[in-house]
Amino acid sequence: MSKLSRHAAIRDLVGNEEVHSQDEMRRKLYRQGHRVTQATLSRDIRELRLLKTPEGYKLPQGEAEGAFLPSVGRLIREFVYDAVPAQNLVVVKTSAGSAQPVSAAIDAEEWDEVMGTIGGDDTILVIARDARKAEKVAERIRGYFR
Repeated sequence: MSKLSRHAAIRDLVGNEEVHSQDEMRRKLYRQGHRVTQATLSRDIRELRLLKTPEGYKLPQGEAEGAFLPSVGRLIREFVYDAVPAQNLVVVKTSAGSAQPVSAAIDAEEWDEVMGTIGGDDTILVIARDARKAEKVAERIRGYFR
């Protein structure tokens, strides 16, 4: 799993659940498919600037989750290598472990044509409102890496 994917999973985890220890966080990440050592997890916590509170780890105050994501353009240029429309869907291929952060960045853009995304490990399914809009989304994505 990529560092970006792991960081996104950690942010999601502490944003939605109480996580009181690194070991608890490591176990929960493991169940999501992220194999991480204590040293790597400690470094991730420091890089994400997570706060340890009596209620568990928290994201820094005043910082929206989207503030942690690199720009959608940067993520697409670095990790996406194909975007193909299929009716009202767009199948986006990424490098291994990169689909979830790219998917989150696309969602954060709130493009009018996009109803939502589903990010796996190396594939994103972008759900557009219709076939014409799916083609527009695919062209927009391909435009970043041309």
